[in-house]
Amino acid sequence: MTQNLELSVLDLIPVRGEQTTGQALAASHELVLRADALGYTRYWTAEHHNMPSVASTTPGVELMYLGQGTDRIRLGSGGVMLPNHAPLAIAEQFSLLNAVYGDRIDLGLGRAPGTDPVTSAAMRGHLGQAQLVDGDGHVVDPVQAFPQHIMDMLALLGPDGAQVELYGGRVQPLRATPHADSFAQVWLLGSSGYSAQLAAALGLPYVFAHHFSGHGTASALKLYRDGFSATATGAGQDPTPVPRTFLTVNVVTADTAAEAAELAEPYMYTMANLRVGAPLRTLPSAGQEVRGLITDEHRQVMDTMLQSWVVGDADDSAARIRQLAEDFKVDEVMIHPVAGSRADEPLDRTPARVRTLELLAQRLL
Repeated sequence: MTQNLELSVLDLIPVRGEQTTGQALAASHELVLRADALGYTRYWTAEHHNMPSVASTTPGVELMYLGQGTDRIRLGSGGVMLPNHAPLAIAEQFSLLNAVYGDRIDLGLGRAPGTDPVTSAAMRGHLGQAQLVDGDGHVVDPVQAFPQHIMDMLALLGPDGAQVELYGGRVQPLRATPHADSFAQVWLLGSSGYSAQLAAALGLPYVFAHHFSGHGTASALKLYRDGFSATATGAGQDPTPVPRTFLTVNVVTADTAAEAAELAEPYMYTMANLRVGAPLRTLPSAGQEVRGLITDEHRQVMDTMLQSWVVGDADDSAARIRQLAEDFKVDEVMIHPVAGSRADEPLDRTPARVRTLELLAQRLL
């Protein structure tokens, strides 16, 4: 299964210290260019909002910039949180990406908010007492509408667009772009069995967020594979309508295991803050700065995280990634390179994350 292993990259566009959003994007541009040159299969950005350490809020916009200079790597979202948006708006963004980058665009869709409840309400345009309603005045929950919005998205991304029925029997065509010659590949993403079953029913590719916690992956993938149906909807997106999935995992790889462990601490500390209820902040620098922030409570949480992460030297990391691919019966692994930066490194570069890609490519690609 893992003889011809493919590697891909997930990027949240991390923000550290005094780094500006522009500098964080420049650092991620360096990352995707290197991934493209090394032979990685995909580069996906995620959607998160109102987080000091994450600049990735709008994948469709980010990828228009980040893809510049790439030649072959697939560009996509991991993912767009569809309940935050109108399907047409996202279809338009990714149709424009297709127009620029051709047939190498992935549209990963999820139903989680990607943020806290207040920010989620603001994203959906109904802060305070305002709410989304349908034509009859009934309150609409965009999460419950997720399956229908997926169907709408598939129609909008097809060659004929969607057909909207109007009063009097008239039909209004609705297209995401005037003349497309390629279309984004739709993937469903999830961290529970719900999206696995929906992807299976629609015959779509599916990815479980193993990098979130490392739990529940096997059961979700079994639900997806056992329930997969090569429907006409899925076949329109996937010319080989069979179950397609891959593994996501947090990775820090360095020249030595000790260096990898040190470089893993800034992101682990930041994630631990979410668990212990500490204020969110930008990523601290690796070494003295983050060590001065880590409490015993942080360390407990971080030790638990480490069980599902790949942190080590190149040979150990490559062996663990191959084993994970074998365990979950996949031939592609999407690594989330989370190595931190040192205080004296340029703010518009990400040397340790690039080094992770290089070391793994040498051994796995």
